[in-house]
Amino acid sequence: MANHDGSHASRHRRGASEESVLGTGVTSQYGADEQQTRQIEAFGRKVTTTASHLMGPLADPSSSVHYQHAMSELHKELRRPGIQQRVFSYAKASPTELVRSKLSTTEIQHRALTYLPDDLLRNIPDSENVYSLFQGFQATIPEEEEEESGRGTKKHRRLDSRTSKLLELGVQSPKEPPSLANLRRDRDKSNHRLEMMNVRKNMCSAEIREIDNKISNLNSMRKIILDRLEDIEQDERQAEQGLLELDNKIEEMVEDLDDVATLGHAVTPPVEVDIEDPAPDHDVDEMNESFMSASIYEKIPSPRSSKRHKPTRRKSIPIRHEHFEPGSKIRELQAHNDMITALDFDTPFGTMVTSALDDTVRVWDLNAGRCIGLLEGHHASVRCLQVEDNIVATGSMDASIRLWDLSKADYTPRENLSTKHTLDAEGDEGDNKEPSPPPHSSSTRDCPLFSLEAHVDEVTALHFRGDTLVSGSADKTLRQWDLVKGRCVQTLDVLWAAAQASAAMNSTDGQWRATGRLSDASADFVGALQCFDAALACGTADGMVRLWDLRSGQVHRSLVGHTGPVTCLQFDDVHLVTGSLDRSIRIWDLRTGSIHDAYAYDHPITSMMFDSRRIAAAAGEDVVKIYDKTDGRHWDCGAGLVAAGAGAAAAAPEEGRRPAAVVGRVRIKDGYLTEGRKDGIVGVWSC
Repeated sequence: MANHDGSHASRHRRGASEESVLGTGVTSQYGADEQQTRQIEAFGRKVTTTASHLMGPLADPSSSVHYQHAMSELHKELRRPGIQQRVFSYAKASPTELVRSKLSTTEIQHRALTYLPDDLLRNIPDSENVYSLFQGFQATIPEEEEEESGRGTKKHRRLDSRTSKLLELGVQSPKEPPSLANLRRDRDKSNHRLEMMNVRKNMCSAEIREIDNKISNLNSMRKIILDRLEDIEQDERQAEQGLLELDNKIEEMVEDLDDVATLGHAVTPPVEVDIEDPAPDHDVDEMNESFMSASIYEKIPSPRSSKRHKPTRRKSIPIRHEHFEPGSKIRELQAHNDMITALDFDTPFGTMVTSALDDTVRVWDLNAGRCIGLLEGHHASVRCLQVEDNIVATGSMDASIRLWDLSKADYTPRENLSTKHTLDAEGDEGDNKEPSPPPHSSSTRDCPLFSLEAHVDEVTALHFRGDTLVSGSADKTLRQWDLVKGRCVQTLDVLWAAAQASAAMNSTDGQWRATGRLSDASADFVGALQCFDAALACGTADGMVRLWDLRSGQVHRSLVGHTGPVTCLQFDDVHLVTGSLDRSIRIWDLRTGSIHDAYAYDHPITSMMFDSRRIAAAAGEDVVKIYDKTDGRHWDCGAGLVAAGAGAAAAAPEEGRRPAAVVGRVRIKDGYLTEGRKDGIVGVWSC
């Protein structure tokens, strides 16, 4: 019993000493008054007594006394009305009310919105990053050197010399010299910095992979939307075709109603026609044939001969090619078996007409990649042609010009053909050209309108706008045609104009300026021309570009600069662009007649055309030369570039792969490019 009392007394003294230390620490820390210190000591005694009773031996009667005393103190506290009211209110309150009493409405809403169910958390993909979130956050914190260089000087000023010395002594080991401690500290910093750099590097790599995945997903979505856009354009084309048929039916019905009304107002009774004696009609036909030209008037269709009417310009223009990658191949057609001599099309994914040295002229549906039919009538190869809406003008080596109306072609587009399959991976396409389906000979039999025959040599250039057509021939003349009357209204002699110009300038040189690059016989005398209203621009084999006034038939300006025959030209409101066999393209300012810009190439320019943004030229290579007028960039587009890339990617060239042929003719409209090659292939590209 004495031992027990001694242990209890020692325990009591130890508890008293701890309580005094606690009271002294609390008093020194917070600076509370003596009353607050006594309350804290009393609370400490209660806690100590309760803990000793719960953890002490059960046979200790003194511990139970202290426990009963502590519990009596707690009961006294619980008898207070304020405490009882709070406990009673907590007992009656629901859990929801308890939460609302402790949390604000905004916090409750935030927790409800940010709550994630286990189903979503279960599907979180495993991260491939070997570093944790805290390591990544630590790596993003600026280095200590950066902080010291920026604002560390001001921060260290707040520390006095004594504090800084204590910090340095705390870091250094007392057994090591200061220099060794500094070196080890620098080594640790360098290791830490290297580790953080490795973390940043892996973070950048992870971000790049994430961006690549996003780009892949966006490309997939882009392809789906492109297919949707193509379907919309297909439906739009069919709707326009249906609208055209309805317009034609309405016009036919109106004509029939007019005929019925005219016959109803006739006063004379119907006259019986003698079917057995057709002699009078035959005599009338003979008289008409003797009076009218067989080459023109006999082939002009009368308004009542055909019920089909020429449709107006398309109300909608396809735009999906504008969203393709520049230089991407849309289609490739084996159009002819010989060199392409001329080609043109009306609108992107519309109708294209091609001619070649195989003496054929073919009409193509660019949307389906299908040959509609042949334009038969010329007796030799066609050298030049133009497509404007549904009217086609062709100039041939037989010295004739023929006009065609493609709206009279018996052709129904196939709905199951589209370009979405032609824009797949180029490796799948290879060198396989789309076969040329055999056209129906009767599909274009109603297309010929009439023929213009006045030249005595092959027609090498032509251009028409509205009711006026101008043609250039190897007979060294330009002819202006009236398409309403179907006859030639003016003949311009190029040699006479050159002689008049040299005489007016009192030049001692010859009337015809030799280029010195090539002989005149190796190039077309009239290489290119374009007319607009009364203005005519013509490029000839002497390298001159002459601007004519069709009202007076005179040359009012000559542009001198090319040293070779001019093969192509085109002008707009301000500039005139010309291409020549002297391997250059020149841009002229029509307001001043001076050269605005010029570009040199490695080979002669055989064809050129520009749209609102780009100049496309065929320069004796297997690619088309593109010049972007907006950013001044030159780049190549064509099969030669694709073949070169495929050859470089492959370890060995495939057997049977032929190099791309030289591009001879090119046409571009609204970023939609067609090019004809010497092997008869026509390529369609987006640029």
